[in-house]
Amino acid sequence: MRYSIRVLPLLAASLMIQLLAVRYAAAQTNPSWTAPCKPFRIVGNLYYVGSMGLANYLIATPNGHILINSDLDANVPLIQASMKELGFDFNDVKILLISHAHYDHCSGSALITERTGAKYMVMDADVPVVTSGGATDFQYGAETDSRYRPVQVDRTLHDGDTVRLGDAVLVAHRTPGHTKGCTTWTMRVNENGRPYNVVIVGGCGVNPGYRLVDNKLYPEIARDYERTFRLLKRLPCDYFLGAHGVYFDMEAKIGRVKQGAASPFIDPNGYRSFVLGKEREFRAELARQLAEKRRRRVSRRR
Repeated sequence: MRYSIRVLPLLAASLMIQLLAVRYAAAQTNPSWTAPCKPFRIVGNLYYVGSMGLANYLIATPNGHILINSDLDANVPLIQASMKELGFDFNDVKILLISHAHYDHCSGSALITERTGAKYMVMDADVPVVTSGGATDFQYGAETDSRYRPVQVDRTLHDGDTVRLGDAVLVAHRTPGHTKGCTTWTMRVNENGRPYNVVIVGGCGVNPGYRLVDNKLYPEIARDYERTFRLLKRLPCDYFLGAHGVYFDMEAKIGRVKQGAASPFIDPNGYRSFVLGKEREFRAELARQLAEKRRRRVSRRR
């Protein structure tokens, strides 16, 4: 079949639109992201109120509550229902935090802050991304399917800052690379008279398409990943949690929860294994991209 020169560009544009539509549908319909998960108490005043695939954490206090991650707009009713099931009022959320500024973790922030009046607190390097609705993200800014409603930030956080509400104290650790302001949250909790360290990893994976070498929009990306792994390896961890349940093998651990038994979420070895595994993946990808750069240099000299 033959097409005129005028028709070919139209066909190409149509194909591109179809491909983007397929990608958009795939991104928006990851079944685990919106699959309900029965909410549960993790330790102390820390609760899980997320879906099977996207993690949300509630820190409950007599002065109101802190929520970590808003996820998709479609997840907001799930979060509200989970809080209600646990006996907490959604409207008592006073502070909203995020792990990082990718749409699957912060698209619902506009809706949650509108409904609850919660103060939105975001790590400094991710503030331009959330206030632009994802448009300034170094990797996904040009992709409309990664956009979300822009949200005003009430407090800009910096590495090492604390967030306090009632008797809850969280520490914000900037762990950049995955995003420029990716944030790992830590807190101390007490259970049966014993103190524990909780680590909620914001993200340290190298997504497909990330340029670790000669990245004009994020020149320091490789150095930032290095910094993140150094920090994560230093953090004391008893309870290992993260922005996605898959980070800490949540589904399997839920099945191992038994009344009176040690919590399966106490997993310092799993935490170390996760961090070291992600570091190996990063180093392998960095080596691959550096080797590719050398091959290109040699090819140009010939």
